Amino acid sequence: MSLLKTQNIYHGRVVKLNVETVRLPNGHMAALEIIHHPGGAATVALDESGRVCLLRQYRHAAGGWIWELPAGKLEPSEPPLETARRELIEEAGMEASEWLALGPYISSPGVFTESVHLFLARGLRSVDTHHEDAELIEIHWVDFATACQQAARGEINDGKTALGLLRVQALQASGAL
Repeated sequence: MSLLKTQNIYHGRVVKLNVETVRLPNGHMAALEIIHHPGGAATVALDESGRVCLLRQYRHAAGGWIWELPAGKLEPSEPPLETARRELIEEAGMEASEWLALGPYISSPGVFTESVHLFLARGLRSVDTHHEDAELIEIHWVDFATACQQAARGEINDGKTALGLLRVQALQASGAL
């Protein structure tokens, strides 16, 4: 694919919207609306009792309260692991001594450039949270198997959360954890 032309429509605090004219691998030309996002990081935080930290968070764009992993946007020049560490402290009030990368998740590849880096955190200890004024967050500790069942039933419908749980469940099933 080759980029032939870019028209910037909007540039905000977090995202940039372009109409990008491209030549696709089959030779077809298309004008695509692409939302550029810096990406993020999300953490499956497991405690010694086999519970996972889930946040019940109000999301206007989702129409209300949803269940999510602690997560946030990458800051300029911030490595994904540092974002995960920072957001786990800020949102869940936890630090972790053990980290494992679970790979990236592409949130909506038809229109977004956002890639969310997923991590597993263990060896947790409690610290103070630092919620932003615009964040409405409840911290919950849920049995990991129960959380996986909730994701499978669609009760947890946030993509990064469901996939993070699934990836950790697969590692447990394979004996890698």
